[in-house]
Amino acid sequence: MKPRMEFVPRKKRLFRLPLRRFIANRNVKDRLFCYIFERDREALLQLYNALNHTNYRDAHALQIVTLDNVVYMSMKNDMAFLLAGALNLYEHQSTFSPNLPLRFLLYIAAEYESLVARAKANIYGQTLIPLPSPQCVVFYNGDDAMPDEQYLRLTDAFPDMQEAGLPPCLELRVRMLNINYGHNSGLTAGCRRLEEYSRFVACIKAYRQGGSSVSQAIEDAVTYCIDHGIMEDILLPFRAEVTKMLLTEYNEKKYMRLFRKEAREEGLREGRDHLINTMLQNGASPELLSELTGLSLSEISDISQNKKSQFGLPQEAKGTEKRR
Repeated sequence: MKPRMEFVPRKKRLFRLPLRRFIANRNVKDRLFCYIFERDREALLQLYNALNHTNYRDAHALQIVTLDNVVYMSMKNDMAFLLAGALNLYEHQSTFSPNLPLRFLLYIAAEYESLVARAKANIYGQTLIPLPSPQCVVFYNGDDAMPDEQYLRLTDAFPDMQEAGLPPCLELRVRMLNINYGHNSGLTAGCRRLEEYSRFVACIKAYRQGGSSVSQAIEDAVTYCIDHGIMEDILLPFRAEVTKMLLTEYNEKKYMRLFRKEAREEGLREGRDHLINTMLQNGASPELLSELTGLSLSEISDISQNKKSQFGLPQEAKGTEKRR
C-alpha cells in the first residue's frame, strides 16, 4: 500500500524526535577495530590523546554517541564520541574512497539532528544552539600504498565551483592516517592498543601472503598473537567472536569487490549498447556491427529493440515506424 502523506503541525515539527534508525551504541559490533576501542574507554582516550597531543585522564568523560544505519546501503559510522566540546567521528577503512568527506557530512548531519532533538532545541528560534565541533578521522589499513597522513576535502567534489573561481560555502576536512604496521610510529607508540591491533592485522596479512586461506590465516594469527602477548586479553576470552568479526569484514570486502566489478561491467555494456545504437542511427548495417563487435545479428537486434522500448512504444508502433 502506498504510504499516505500526513500533516504535521509546525509545533511538532520543531521538536521532532530523532528517526528510529538513529540509535546510539550498537550492541553487536561487526568490526574488530570498533569492538576493541568502544569496549575499552581507556584505550579510546589514549588514542584520542595520541592523535591530539593532549593528556586527558578521565575516561568517564567520553560520551559514546555512535549512530547506526545512518546512510544508504547500511554504511555505518564506526565510532563517534563527545569529549572536550568536540564531536569525534572515527572510521576504520581497508579500502580507499574519495567520497569519505561526503559520508562524514551525512554522519555529522545525523549526529546533529539527534543531539538537537535530545536537547529539545528550537532550530527556528532566536537563540544560538551550541554544537560540538566535528573532528573526522579515518584509520586506514588496506593493501594499497598510502602516505602516513593525508587530508581529504569535500571541496574536491566541487570541480565546477573551482573552475568558476567561486568560493564554496561549505568545507569538510577528513584526516586519514595509515595504521599499517610500520607506519605512524609516533601515533602507535602513544596508543598501545592501536600498536597491537596493527601488529595483529599485519600478522593476518603475512599468513595470507604465505598462501593460507582467510580463515586459516585468521586462526594462525590469533594463535601467534596470544603466544606473544599481543591483544591476548581480547583474543583469549573472545576468540570466537573476533574470528567471526574478521571473517565478516573479509567477506564484506570480497562482496564490495564483486559489486564494483559488476558495476564496471554494467557500465561497459551500457556504453557499448549506446555506441551500437548511435552507429545504427547513422546508417551502419547490423552485419558491419556484428563483424566489429563479435556480437551475433540477433544480439544486435535485441540491443536496438531495447533502445526503442525505452520510449514506451507498443510493438505495433515500432513496426509502423520501421515501415515508414
